[in-house]
Order: sequence, then C-alpha cells, then structure tokens
Amino acid sequence: MPSFKPAYLICGDDHGRIGERRARLRALAQELSGSGGVEVLEGEDAEAEAVAAALSAMTLALGRRFVIVDGAERLKERDVKAHLAPALASLPDGTTVAFFAREEGRTKAPDALHQAVQAAGGEVSHESGVKPWELAGWVAKQAGSLDLSLGARAARLLVAQVGERQQRLLRELEKLSLELGPGASPSAEDLEERAAKSAERRVWTLADALVARDRARAVALLLALRAQGERLPSLLYWATQRLRLALEVAIRLAAGEPPATVRRSLRMPPKAAERFVSDVGGSDPDHLRAALEAIAQLEVDSRGGGTLEEDTAALLAVEAVCA
Repeated sequence: MPSFKPAYLICGDDHGRIGERRARLRALAQELSGSGGVEVLEGEDAEAEAVAAALSAMTLALGRRFVIVDGAERLKERDVKAHLAPALASLPDGTTVAFFAREEGRTKAPDALHQAVQAAGGEVSHESGVKPWELAGWVAKQAGSLDLSLGARAARLLVAQVGERQQRLLRELEKLSLELGPGASPSAEDLEERAAKSAERRVWTLADALVARDRARAVALLLALRAQGERLPSLLYWATQRLRLALEVAIRLAAGEPPATVRRSLRMPPKAAERFVSDVGGSDPDHLRAALEAIAQLEVDSRGGGTLEEDTAALLAVEAVCA
C-alpha cells in the first residue's frame, strides 16, 4: 500500500498537469478507501473555515480518509492563518488533505497555505508550464526524445502554428513521429502540411455546433480538440459564452424583434451573424437555458463533482445540449 503524507499542495499554471494529478489522486483514493473515504470540497465548501471544519469533523469511513480541496488559489492569507493553519497542525491520524491551486497571473495559493502544509509534514509541488520564450527549445528537446530532429526555426514554426499549450505541442510531435518515422527531420513544409492549426477557430466552431444542435459535428469537434490537448475548462468557457449570446438572441427573436436588427447588433462579420441568428432560430429560450444548465453541470463534474470520467461526462453533455 502506498504511503501518504498528511497534506499536499499542488499548485502552478500548468492546469492540465494539475488536473491529471487531481484525477489520479482521486482514483487511487477511491481504490484504497472506497467512495466513502473520499471527500471533494469546492465552491463555498472550499473556503478556509469550511475546510477546517471538514478536517476536524468525525467520520465513519474505514481506512485512510482523503479530502480533496479545489480552488485553493482563491483562499485568503488571513483566513488560512485564522482557520486552516490550526486545523492542519492538528490533523487526525489517517487523514490526508490535498489542496489544488490552478494559478494564473497574480492569482496564487497564499504563502500561509504553503507554510501550513509544510509545517504539518506535508509536501508542496509546483506544476508550472514552460515560459513562452522557452517553448521552441522545449519543443526541440521533446522532438529529440521521440527520435525527431527539429531545428530552431522549425520548432518556432510549430509553436506559431499549433499554439503554446505544451500538451497540444507534444501530441503534434507524436503524430509527426508516427507519420515520418524514426530519425526524420521535418521541414517547414512538413509542419505546415501536417501540424494542426491553432485551435481557436475550431473552439468557436464547436460552440456554434452546440448552438445549432448539430450533434454529429459537435461530437467530432469535441473529440478532435481533446485529442490535440485542449483543456475542458477552456472549451466550456467558450461554449458558455456562445450559448449565453444565443439565449439573448432567442429572447429578442421571441419578443418579435426583426432578425435583421438582431444581426446588425452582433459583434461579428455579417455572414457569421446571419448564420448565427439562423442557427438560434431553431431553438427556443427554454432549450437554451437547459443547455446552459447542462454545461454548468459538466463544469461541476469536471472539477470532481461527478463520478464519470471527464470525456464521458463531456459527451453526455453534448447529447443533452443537442437533444
């Protein structure tokens, strides 16, 4: 049986890697202690005082108890000192608490949490992405590990074409390795022909497929985007924005506002606006509200609130939105 420390803080700006570690810990915890031995705290339940109360609460779970705390980047320094630090200093035997902080810019796990985890005999792990100016070198190094020879110019071209997400870049390198074979030296032409374009346009296309209730297209785009390393939270963000706009348009159309007036008010090219309003015309406001609820539930599930694997939950949500 693996040994566990009393506390962990996993933080950094590599959100994909943090999500992977969280999913792996939860799966291992459920395997060892059953679902009754694993608690996931998020939202209001992940605030410092609520986490402290959960850690000190009695439990009937057999074996080691695991408490997973999401959103630790939102904790306040003073609240950690007042509530969490004392709770971590007196953790019951057989309890492991893991804090996950998806950091970005100035939004970071407070220093007091770092100190409290370490003082409790725990471990702090940083999962940080490669800086943008270091990506070309990282790409060249990863290519070498796959028996590809990629020069500096080609590495920069790949980053410019595919984008800055490390997971997506690694998937493209793996595809190149399979297609070109060991020892290949991809040229700029190879990269332009074979490597995926930036995913931004395809993300919007997925959102529009959901608005149009085009199930087959939405499923195909979702699978393609996930295969090239797109994170589900990012996809959900854009889908939510598009569905909210669709709901606004549907309400205006239902109130009798002329489609031409609605089209002119949208901040998008005329042809795109015409297609968008046409797509929305096939959905009533109630359906779009239900679609937004399905996406919101998927976000909760993807953060540990559900029992299904992330991609399975995403496919079911697409089915619900396109129904």
